[in-house]
Amino acid sequence: MHLAEFIESDLEGLIDDWVRYARAISREDSHLSETQLRNSSAEILMSIAADMRESQNAAQQEAKSRGDDRDPRSAFNRVAHLHADDRLSHGFAIDDVVAEFRALRATVLRRWQKCAPGDAEAFQEMIRFNEAIDQVLAESVLRYAQRTTRIRDLFSGVLAHDLRSPLGAILNSAELLLHDDGLSATGVRAVAFVQRGAMRMKQMIDDLLIFTCNRLGDTLPVSFASQDIGRICSDAVDEVRASYPDALVDLRLAGELRGKWDGSRMGQLVVNLLTNAVRYGSGRIVVEAAGQDAHVTIAVSNEGNPIPANALPTLFDPLTRANAPDRSGTAAGMGLGLYICRCIALAHQGTINVDSTEQGTRFTVRIPRSPLPPN
Repeated sequence: MHLAEFIESDLEGLIDDWVRYARAISREDSHLSETQLRNSSAEILMSIAADMRESQNAAQQEAKSRGDDRDPRSAFNRVAHLHADDRLSHGFAIDDVVAEFRALRATVLRRWQKCAPGDAEAFQEMIRFNEAIDQVLAESVLRYAQRTTRIRDLFSGVLAHDLRSPLGAILNSAELLLHDDGLSATGVRAVAFVQRGAMRMKQMIDDLLIFTCNRLGDTLPVSFASQDIGRICSDAVDEVRASYPDALVDLRLAGELRGKWDGSRMGQLVVNLLTNAVRYGSGRIVVEAAGQDAHVTIAVSNEGNPIPANALPTLFDPLTRANAPDRSGTAAGMGLGLYICRCIALAHQGTINVDSTEQGTRFTVRIPRSPLPPN
């Protein structure tokens, strides 16, 4: 009997075996009913049988073995996605999902061997079956991981959004207390510490909110207005000098530096690059802004050891660092600084690049003087 025919003819027995195993590994508080388990396993087994009945040439088989032929919209993969969504919603861990498919593979092959023809065709059918199992497993795991990541990002986004309100109340209260003439010198210092700590928290929360918004597919919100990049860079230098009094920062401006940008976002970009240079570099830091024709370029350079070559491809990815900072800063950071810089540059239809050698590291941002307004 062909394997596809066997799956269809022994469907109830195969489902019984799989349901028993799924029950054994499910959480005690899971509300996954036997009907849901049976329906899910039936859909997967029937999809596998249908896939095995389709003709497949050598090129298609090789593509499937490498995962090159995946189509998330196909009926076959849709079943895998539904299975992953179902298991995630009922508390199955990712290793439980993998274990389910491992048990399914073993159950089908063990039961089929009793009536399988011992020839080359049976061997090829076993290969086709394993390919189908691997494909539906890969799609289920991918879907599970994507859904898990999205849930985590949604939680982070909601947390960052909701924390802004109480943190704003702390900052406003600290500002009012600092203007209270009856406050003692000790009280003024204490409130100043609270204010600085709250500002650091606000920056991290803002970065986390940008991170989650971009991960969830939302475009970074920007509002373009007439700005002067020279003034933005000067303010950023003053801000970083206040946080790092020992930092040596030179500002060099050239050309026409006026245009239309989001001033707050561009200020955040320059501050992030400067802070990164202070914490990870050494020696003198140079901030350069130059206007040429329809574009403006901002460059931040620092001395120190070069960034390792193997870190460059992922340097602008979130939650990554090239190495440990050489200096303690106002906050340990979350590895989002350069990722935020890239988001801001892209929101202005610009680019950001890095060049790191033994002579130093240089980050260069190039943006149009008048970006197209966001849709």
